[in-house]
Amino acid sequence: MNSLVENKWSWVEGSHQMRDTLLDSLNDAELAFSPGGQAMTLGALFREMGEIEHSYAESFKTFKQTSFDYQSAEPDVERSVSRLKAWFQKLDSGLKDTLSALSNDDLSKSIARGSGYDMPIELQFDVYLQALLIFLGKATIYIRAMDKPLPDTVKEWIG
Repeated sequence: MNSLVENKWSWVEGSHQMRDTLLDSLNDAELAFSPGGQAMTLGALFREMGEIEHSYAESFKTFKQTSFDYQSAEPDVERSVSRLKAWFQKLDSGLKDTLSALSNDDLSKSIARGSGYDMPIELQFDVYLQALLIFLGKATIYIRAMDKPLPDTVKEWIG
């Protein structure tokens, strides 16, 4: 196991668990909630986070992140709590396997980002974690707008 997974994976794993806790608090009908205007549905917000996770996992495999254009191949995944949970389980496992396969020497490499900026792998990992936390913040706003209580663990960490 490389030092990145050894020292930092628990942060991502904990964030994934909070995401799953939020999913556990929802039913399929609630995934259709939108706060109004041009806002996406709650289910689409979860789907978007999965697509972002996929992009980051691919970047750790190829050392390139050229776009966030990936779209889930599973139709209507955003309308089913159980399908979202199963998809996230695959994504999480794939991300951890990809990161675990990197050697400590690989950690000195950079990810070529589409904008022409090269980002060190450890910083790329930190940016993915930040994307997760931003997602959790957004999801809590949706859930509060639905007038639902937040699960205690999410409330303690995200607010």
